[in-house]
Amino acid sequence: MVEPATDTIAATRLVPLLKDELDIVIPTIRNLDFLEMWRPFFEPYHLIIVQDGDPSKVIKVPEGFDYELYNRNDINRILGPKASCISFKDSACRCFGYMVSKKKYIFTIDDDCFVAKDPSGKAINALEQHIKNILSPSTPFFFNTLYDPYRDGADFVRGYPFSLREGAPTAVSHGLWLNIPDYDAPTQLVKPLERNTRYVDAVLTIPKGTLFPMCGMNLCFDRDLIGPAMYFGLMGDGQPIGRYDDMWAGWCTKVICDHLGLGVKTGLPYIYHSKASNPFVNLKKEYKGIFWQEEIIPFFQAATLSKDCTSVQKCYIELSKQVKEKLGKVDPYFDKLADAMVTWIEAWDELNPSGASATVSNGKA
Repeated sequence: MVEPATDTIAATRLVPLLKDELDIVIPTIRNLDFLEMWRPFFEPYHLIIVQDGDPSKVIKVPEGFDYELYNRNDINRILGPKASCISFKDSACRCFGYMVSKKKYIFTIDDDCFVAKDPSGKAINALEQHIKNILSPSTPFFFNTLYDPYRDGADFVRGYPFSLREGAPTAVSHGLWLNIPDYDAPTQLVKPLERNTRYVDAVLTIPKGTLFPMCGMNLCFDRDLIGPAMYFGLMGDGQPIGRYDDMWAGWCTKVICDHLGLGVKTGLPYIYHSKASNPFVNLKKEYKGIFWQEEIIPFFQAATLSKDCTSVQKCYIELSKQVKEKLGKVDPYFDKLADAMVTWIEAWDELNPSGASATVSNGKA
């Protein structure tokens, strides 16, 4: 019996998934030393680094990584007047990386997120798990009690409709965190020592019609399917609110995914969130949002899109009009945000003309 060459087997195993189809987007204000820990998993991929804050500061990136880096001067040069839609002094600036990418998939991670370990002590390749999530279907129209039926060792349970077992295309894979939980400021203040040590080996589809608080620090999405909806809003410098950037994008994205018949998964993979942010600083950023979300969430729960909205861009523009009409009554900030949503789509289409009006019709209603 002829055995295959061991070096060929090793080479086959080492070919990274979606190597030429995925960009890793990282927002930062500091040197990216954390990449050394991620080198075994990230080095084969292209990085897009979005530098926030002072553009004259030099950000050091470890040798061996393939990357492009954009600072505020670059954003202003590339987008011109439309650069006003990109937040400054806030991690929401990461969405500029989504816009300039030319790849089908995006994985975004914060620079205080380290490699986690599973209960056996093995390092978790978060990117690999995200890719598995995003390449397999979702089940948004009927909940499977064994969670993701497409994972090894799972399947559809008795009583699951056969007509729905093909699932829907997965647009978003939302990962979780060990150690520092993603809490709001009031919860941080009353639970300053709480750490998440629970590793739950599960991936599940968020059902159609259900919103969720999306966290942008460990997130993967199909840029072709949902990219234009991944706008992280107006946050940070000059804005009355912060730390709602990823959640705003998540609410918009979920409404549009539900309309277009696309799926959103949450659960694995875990990263190790190393640093707790200051709860008093966070409270200043979140203060208005804590009140506003009691209006924002019912707005998104009731939002519906017309049948004419057959592309993400059309959905997003219609949603922006509803934001202006209904949330503009809550605070003038939402009028400005609605205008920025339109500017974002215009800028997206200028940089991505081939996908300006792509119709999504491969999901099930």
